[in-house]
Amino acid sequence: MDGVGFFGTYAYEHGSWKTLSEGELPPLAEPFLWIDIHDSDITSVVYAPAGPGSGVAYLGLTPRTYFENPSASDPTDTLREAAGLAAWWEERNPGGDVPAKQAELLQYLAEDEDPDAFEWDESEDVDEIDDGEVFVEVKTRRFLAALDLPLPTGLG
Repeated sequence: MDGVGFFGTYAYEHGSWKTLSEGELPPLAEPFLWIDIHDSDITSVVYAPAGPGSGVAYLGLTPRTYFENPSASDPTDTLREAAGLAAWWEERNPGGDVPAKQAELLQYLAEDEDPDAFEWDESEDVDEIDDGEVFVEVKTRRFLAALDLPLPTGLG
């Protein structure tokens, strides 16, 4: 094992996924969802139409937290992004329970955290830690399932 995490960039448009070069965000036709997984720690999610959201959300850690740099990304508002992503989901699922979907999606979204506040609980059994809390690609698969999307090739 070489210690390098997972990297992958994918775009969902026209009802299917395409694999992109790392970090590539080409012009995409709405509605779309773009995900970029960085080193098994951050998944950047860009989506449009954004509805009440900003169109950008994160899973795992935010860039501000991961890079310990407040200018690495805009501050996050997980409630706003959960509402935006639920509205995006509703476009594909008319008549669905949007408030329930918003609550479901909220549990996946990363908030800005103080990196100095992280503490390792040495009494915690590492075998009992959920893989989705360690590997953001696992959380991303669950997030896409919550959006009722198939998995892109390479992430399944």
